[in-house]
Amino acid sequence: MSEALNTRPAAESDFVDLTPRGERTVRGWAMSITIGSFLFGFDTGIISGALLFIREDFGLNSFEQSSVVSVLLLGAVVGALLSGRIADRHGRRPLLAGLGVLFFLGIVLAALANGYWMLLLGRVVMGLAVGGVSATVPTYLGEMAPAQIRGRVLGLNQLLITIGLLVSYLVNWAFAESEQWRGMFWIGGVPSALLVLVCLWLPESPVWLITHGRTDRARKILDRVTEPGGADRVVARYEETGGEHGRGPTPGAGPGEDAEGGSSTLRALWAPAVRPALLVGVILAALQQFCGINTILYYAPTIMGEAGLSASRSIYYSVFIGVVNVIVTIVSVYLVDRIGRRPLLLLSLVGMGVSIALLGVAFSAELDPVLMLVFMLLYIVAFGVGMGPVFWVLLGELFPPAQRAEGSSAGSTVNWLSNFVVSLLFLPLIQAIGHGPTFWIFAVICVLGVAFVARWVPETRGRHADEVGEDLRRRWNAPAT
Repeated sequence: MSEALNTRPAAESDFVDLTPRGERTVRGWAMSITIGSFLFGFDTGIISGALLFIREDFGLNSFEQSSVVSVLLLGAVVGALLSGRIADRHGRRPLLAGLGVLFFLGIVLAALANGYWMLLLGRVVMGLAVGGVSATVPTYLGEMAPAQIRGRVLGLNQLLITIGLLVSYLVNWAFAESEQWRGMFWIGGVPSALLVLVCLWLPESPVWLITHGRTDRARKILDRVTEPGGADRVVARYEETGGEHGRGPTPGAGPGEDAEGGSSTLRALWAPAVRPALLVGVILAALQQFCGINTILYYAPTIMGEAGLSASRSIYYSVFIGVVNVIVTIVSVYLVDRIGRRPLLLLSLVGMGVSIALLGVAFSAELDPVLMLVFMLLYIVAFGVGMGPVFWVLLGELFPPAQRAEGSSAGSTVNWLSNFVVSLLFLPLIQAIGHGPTFWIFAVICVLGVAFVARWVPETRGRHADEVGEDLRRRWNAPAT
């Protein structure tokens, strides 16, 4: 993200006339809020190594092991589902601060767990926080980023998730010899506290302030980053487009009501003009998980262990997966505003399908574990260049401003629900039909994903919400109102 931002007014730009200092400030806000994304990655990844020792200490069977992993995802479903309503009613910043507190509480419960049920409770609380940030961080980033670098700013979400995963693998590796799984969890308390502190410094989203009639506060924030007159142009643009897309809740309206006392924003997502965005968002959310990514990220040490490696060696190999994931996500963040979202998605799904099919062959033919690791790494490369970061970029771009928080919440909810189903069923499915056929099922889903993206998913690069909505309606033959 070293290129200078084009700060001249543009038809597709939300923030106009950013000063050089303002550009740096906006990027600082973006980097700060993605501490939540880091915790998303850390808390979902730390269990992959800790589980190898927890199962021995607590005597967990196969279902209990799967539930310790997947219950976080169930909590994330609830967190993502609730976050859109809370973010729209109370603001993005207070919600993110509260999520930092939830992260810390969940980590404490898990680290002090004296048995299966207390550990499960800690994982549920972590999940509520993970689901909340998965929906709220893309919303905040999408509302703060100028269109010219919006893809790269939104891509920071996935980049920090992958860095969080990598750090969790390194922490697992560091504690593997001593088998101190409680220490693995305690490390996460530091970024949890930091997220709460950062939210005391971050501004509220100007978009949220404008849609709630607090334009004076919005102008004060925008005056910090724009040239003279820039704040007025941003406010005028959102007030103009608000008439086309529907406004956020009006001050004084009851919970879930608009200015006319009508139905909630959740129902507005199913309006004919917005429905195509909802369908693309939730189908991509399910597709990302049913392609099998988190079976690799969560169960890599377990998979490698079943291939004949020791626990410490399995965790060591998983670090390679984390490093590759971070590197390729950086590449994707660089490319997403240059070649577009659709090409990266198509390339990603093809690569994922081929590599996970080969992984299935490697297991069926009992090939060398190193070759299995190579196929896992190729799969991670394919995922990291497209399906990983681009889904979260699109989730912040597909919906009109008035429905963006609820739309992100809906997409995140489906993503976590799909994640829960896949993670819960993965080990039992392997026991039933074997590794090879299980991975081939994921390969077939990747092929179906290629067909879906080619036909139904619009390009959003450099486009404002109006243009994205028009493209969606054309692809889905939907009415404009």
